[in-house]
Amino acid sequence: MISITLSPSERHQVEETFKTTRDRRLRDRCQAILMAERARPHHHIATDLGITARTLQRWLNAYRVRGLAGLSIQWATGRTPSIPATLAPAILAWVKQGPAGCGLDRANWTYAELATYLYQMQGIGVSETTMRMFCTKHGVRPYRPTYQYLKGDPEKQAVARQELDALKKS
Repeated sequence: MISITLSPSERHQVEETFKTTRDRRLRDRCQAILMAERARPHHHIATDLGITARTLQRWLNAYRVRGLAGLSIQWATGRTPSIPATLAPAILAWVKQGPAGCGLDRANWTYAELATYLYQMQGIGVSETTMRMFCTKHGVRPYRPTYQYLKGDPEKQAVARQELDALKKS
């Protein structure tokens, strides 16, 4: 059985972390340390916290070796992003300029076309889904031709109506 003895300053530090943290898992770990310090049986602590006795042993050993820092949750690094963060300003500029601003003959971007353009310009091949997640993360929708909310030019609308009428007659 692992015994924990806390000095008054250590106990205060663990209690403060327990009271102030918003992370439920860190709070459970602090609670386990406080219970173990009161010489409560390990299987009772594990049952009360809904964990296994082996998990409790790991937490207690981590606290003995590294102190309160040993209780913090350490996440794996995860995959590196397909689109580097350094390219974000350039891609966002492409979206805001629209395809016409980038020299393409399209009215609007799609996620697939944006991914293709990224491959052509930077040599980075990504899927449509990856591009959609990138745009969502940065708060842009590529199918908007501009981010300025301007009304249509009445003269151009009149010309377009005439052209449509001419097409309908023929």
